[in-house]
Amino acid sequence: MTTNASPTDAAGTHTRRWLALALLGTAQFMLILDVTVVAVALPQMTIELGLSREAVTWVVAAYTLTFGGLMLLGGRSADLFGSKPIVYAGLFAFTAGSLLAGLAENGTILLTGRVVQGLGAALLSPAALSVVVRLFTGDERNRALGIWSALGGGGAAVGVLLGGLITAGPGWPWVFFINIPVGLIVLFGLLRVLPPLPPAPGQRASLDLLGALLVTAATGSAIYALTIAGEDGWTSTHTLIGAGAAVVLYLLFGWRQKAAASPLMDLGLLVRRPVGAGVFVIMIATALMVAVFFLGTFSFQQHAGHGPLATGLLFLPIAAATMTGANLGGRLIGRVGARALGVAGMAFAAVGLAVPALWPTTVATTVGVSFGALGIGALFVVASATALGQIGPEEAGIASGLLSTFHEFGASIGVATVSSLAAVSLAAGGGESGFQQAFGFAAAAAVVAAVVSLVAIPRPAKPHERAAEPHH
Repeated sequence: MTTNASPTDAAGTHTRRWLALALLGTAQFMLILDVTVVAVALPQMTIELGLSREAVTWVVAAYTLTFGGLMLLGGRSADLFGSKPIVYAGLFAFTAGSLLAGLAENGTILLTGRVVQGLGAALLSPAALSVVVRLFTGDERNRALGIWSALGGGGAAVGVLLGGLITAGPGWPWVFFINIPVGLIVLFGLLRVLPPLPPAPGQRASLDLLGALLVTAATGSAIYALTIAGEDGWTSTHTLIGAGAAVVLYLLFGWRQKAAASPLMDLGLLVRRPVGAGVFVIMIATALMVAVFFLGTFSFQQHAGHGPLATGLLFLPIAAATMTGANLGGRLIGRVGARALGVAGMAFAAVGLAVPALWPTTVATTVGVSFGALGIGALFVVASATALGQIGPEEAGIASGLLSTFHEFGASIGVATVSSLAAVSLAAGGGESGFQQAFGFAAAAAVVAAVVSLVAIPRPAKPHERAAEPHH
């Protein structure tokens, strides 16, 4: 950084940084939106492509599992090779996967497109967040992370609304086709505004592909066990084999990270209290959010008889509440601290999700889930600020990848769990009891998570401690 830069140059650099944030935030918005944009379209996809309940679950989980399972590889790649080429590669793959999914004529092609989308997202998301962390410092970084969190949290909520509008209009393939022009606009915009961002110094240019495969296979086994439990039971042979395989593969992943010359991640990073607390919060928040959207769209359409457009509109207050919660969280976290905000967010979620478990009407579900969404939106800010607040630039990529990994693992686990709990209701003519049971489980999980957050999230730093933190 030079000391003789003119005011005009400084103003131009400032503008380009915030424009870069807008473009990267749009990309992240698109990635997170694609977790839930398919939700309202799932009943129509089920009919047109002849999907089973397990296949319907995998339409969501194939994307989030690939997204999360390869996220650490994406974050590590950003550290080793520089964020910019990884951002561009991820944008290209995500856009190509969107085209393939939109053209799908059967479940196999659809799931293949979702996997390619997930691969692109796994590269793009951690690299983009790494760029944001490197472009901003101090209070500006907190503001930028607040905007990032609002876009991410809002993307999931808006995805359901947009999915309803598209499904009722041009049809479900367009929930994927819409990504193509947006992806191209973001790509060409970033080519013009991103400054040079060389790889972090001292990094060895090697990737732990075996580690990435092990963690993806482990999570895939866990998702399979959770999904099959809805058909075969929680203590069936297939369920227990899947769960056992997941445990073994996770242990092998841990061994690999200790034995590899250039491991995918530093396991010591995960056991740092702020990072561990942050990834826990984001995993729970995403599991709750995606579970709500999955349950809500089937409940509104299959049980209450609403069409896709009406269902999308019913999610409008939920989308607004999620973004409002994220925005308020960004404003309040500096005053009340991450711990208090995290516990409050979990408590709001628990109360809100308990409402449709007790009163499964359309109005009660919409009001209750909207109340819970206020808390869930704030939790995304808590997670990002807690996990990334004390991370240096040399670890920004892998820490961002770790946070995003648990975001997607939470989505995968959430949809698989509630799909199994609501299996009876998801079957034709199954009634509403399964939906109530699944909402009740989600509310109980939020209560437990509130207690864990109270213990796990570090206390707020004192003013003189914040002033003493290094800036870079």
